[in-house]
Amino acid sequence: MKRTDYISWDEYFMGIAMLAAMRSKDPNTQVGACIVSPDNIIISTGYNGMPKGCSDDEFPWGREGAETKYPFVVHAELNAILNANGRDLRGSRVFVALFPCNECAKAIIQSGVKEVIYLSDKYADSMATLASKRMLEAAGVKYTRLCPSREQITLDLVPPEAKK
Repeated sequence: MKRTDYISWDEYFMGIAMLAAMRSKDPNTQVGACIVSPDNIIISTGYNGMPKGCSDDEFPWGREGAETKYPFVVHAELNAILNANGRDLRGSRVFVALFPCNECAKAIIQSGVKEVIYLSDKYADSMATLASKRMLEAAGVKYTRLCPSREQITLDLVPPEAKK
């Protein structure tokens, strides 16, 4: 008899996005993204961080003051699109921890992604998110908030034979 407590495809791909988010060096907000083909194959992942070649130690991570992270950080969704290295994203879905900003929405639309599945919409009333939703709707890109059937997925990195 097969297991019945396995995770859904949506929970699996969101879990991958959340795992990618754990790579972010951002001290305040960690966001991950996972792009998936129509037949449930992972095409690419990304997380918010500095561009390749830009040291995480030499660029700012602050949110206020004279120099902030905002002009420098690449968002998770754009990173995942760029990490796809030109692969065809038409018809794909992107799973993301946080609803995409207007700049990421542009990249999502242009790349051919057809659905955004997200966990949090904490900036729902911001101009960037309102613009994002307007563009996604106009372009026919569906967006859906994931309502997972479980609160967490636990990864155990200790092999079973090492547990005693």
